[in-house]
Amino acid sequence: MVQKVKKVGENRYRETFGRSYEEFHIGDIYEHRPGRTITKTDNTWFTLLTMNTHPMHFDDEYAKASEFERCIVCSPFTVALMVGMSVTDVSQKAIANLGWDDIKLTHPLFEGDTLTAESEVLDKRESKSRPGAGIVTVKTTGFNQDGQVVCTFVRKMLIAKEGHSVEERVNY
Repeated sequence: MVQKVKKVGENRYRETFGRSYEEFHIGDIYEHRPGRTITKTDNTWFTLLTMNTHPMHFDDEYAKASEFERCIVCSPFTVALMVGMSVTDVSQKAIANLGWDDIKLTHPLFEGDTLTAESEVLDKRESKSRPGAGIVTVKTTGFNQDGQVVCTFVRKMLIAKEGHSVEERVNY
């Protein structure tokens, strides 16, 4: 988690988060913390909120008859948590998410599991259309408490350069 402090007055400081385009370096890996232990309530609410009607996510009796013998975490919830975990490290200063590619769900995640994630910087380049920004590509990997990879995806973001973020324009 990237946390910085900037002086905003006499004996006054404000926390700030995230990385500007210049702070990304290809090959760097950011370990996102804290992790998140997923509860039955989390999984049920997310599943029903998004209108996912598959009973593997909220019906214990149905899930008992499956190969997993219990409910599994709704896969878009896993992706959403991993994205959320990565925000302070990779997209706090994003202007826009440009896309997610190559999403792979490699191992089931269950209620009660603790998810952690990390992101590796794969690429960065100057934006051709926005001189105050660059495009950063990361691969994010999620792990359960036993270190098993449960999900991976590649994400592209348009990241503000130093002096060009909304945060700086509004003195946030």
